[in-house]
Amino acid sequence: MRDFKKYHIWHLSHELTLEIYAMTNSFPKDEIYGLTSQIRRSSVSIPTNISEGCGRDSDLEFNRFLTIALGSASETEYLIMLAKDLGYIEDNQANALIEKVNIIKSKTHQLKQKLNNA
Repeated sequence: MRDFKKYHIWHLSHELTLEIYAMTNSFPKDEIYGLTSQIRRSSVSIPTNISEGCGRDSDLEFNRFLTIALGSASETEYLIMLAKDLGYIEDNQANALIEKVNIIKSKTHQLKQKLNNA
């Protein structure tokens, strides 16, 4: 069994989730069941799937959960873009968050490749 807290991508994705929660506090209240909820759930799904994959018995299963985390990262990226286009966040904040998402995606892909080659 792996310790998810030892993975840099878990720490990066946890930090991203904390930033998403802070950012969405300023979203319009009528978005609480819409965009606010969706972007929070998609960002939480990234470190959650990394954590769950670490608790699995094989590299194959871990890899599958990393794939799910990648999907959630792409969803989060789109929702950040949507929040920017709706005027809920500034361009610079959106760009910084998207950069973090892309780092997480890249590092997750690298870990998947390492697992595939093991």
